[in-house]
Amino acid sequence: MYKNLVAALAAACCFSPVFSADKPPLKVGFVYVTPLTDAGWVRQHDQGRLAMERALNGGGKPGSAPVVQSTYVENVAEGPDAERVIRDLAQQGHQLIFTPSFGYMEPTLRVAKDFPGVRFESITGYKTAANVAVANARYYEGRYLAGVAAGRMTRTGMAGYVAGFPIPEVLQGINAFALGMRSVNAKAQVKVVWLGTWFDPARERDAAMTLLNQDADVLAFHTGSNAVMVAAQERGKMAVAYHSDMRAVAPQAQIIAVTHDWGDYYTRRARAVRDGSWKPGSVWGGVREGMVRVGDFGPQVPVQVQQEVLARQKDIAAGRLHPFHARQAVRDNTGREVIAAGKTLTDPQILDMQWLAEGVQGKLP
Repeated sequence: MYKNLVAALAAACCFSPVFSADKPPLKVGFVYVTPLTDAGWVRQHDQGRLAMERALNGGGKPGSAPVVQSTYVENVAEGPDAERVIRDLAQQGHQLIFTPSFGYMEPTLRVAKDFPGVRFESITGYKTAANVAVANARYYEGRYLAGVAAGRMTRTGMAGYVAGFPIPEVLQGINAFALGMRSVNAKAQVKVVWLGTWFDPARERDAAMTLLNQDADVLAFHTGSNAVMVAAQERGKMAVAYHSDMRAVAPQAQIIAVTHDWGDYYTRRARAVRDGSWKPGSVWGGVREGMVRVGDFGPQVPVQVQQEVLARQKDIAAGRLHPFHARQAVRDNTGREVIAAGKTLTDPQILDMQWLAEGVQGKLP
């Protein structure tokens, strides 16, 4: 399904096209699924937007003509609202529009059909069109590494996981986290609470508190705010930051952060539209491509644990480690074999994941 264009994109960045000074700036629009806050999913995409502007506008040097002008609309619900906002951006003359949320995929495709001259980038989507590209990151690689850290740090052997929706991307993360934990702590368990929303700080906090009350002493999450981190800090427990470093709100609680870097991708795609080389396609990059990384360890994490996790990150980057490779058969939490011994899941199998690994408590909603 995915034809990886990362190599082509990397090659493209080796060339520095000369932009005409009298050419009007490229208008680039972004649609954000939650409010823009100090950390989280939307924050990382906005950091990517700003990195794109710095890279293409000469770093803001005095006298340099702008090559791109970007704008964003925040807190846009998936569904009809998203289609309205995306359509508005196209009508306002934006030539490139990024829509970073899974539920934006279908609205993006509908608007793209009516604006064939506009280029669209469906981030976390999987359907392409003549003027729609898709891109995603292998978040599960960072989740596995965070699981290793959590497995070393837990005292109860129980982790809590606050999750939005049971889409394959989220299941990949939960399963990779569980496999990472159990690679260093064979009896570790992961208890999941499903919220049915990406962003609801009050409910995220309540779910975190519930899990902490049920013997979890480390938390992870796949939602849009920092509420889980704040809850862990308040309760004197530990948690894995997601999307970005969250030590500002959880200085003692943070074990590690799984962060995403969209700046290079956004820069390359805007440059491609500007110089006429943009083509639709699919990119799925991870640790190797610099789109996912772990680090930003908290003060409670021993140096030897940090070194172990960073060494495994290097192994993933070098292709020596794959989170969904089974040295021994991997089973789901019903006992069914899902990865045979000695086998590695293919990308299509990972992208269509519909199971919870052994050690994960609960069922798919």
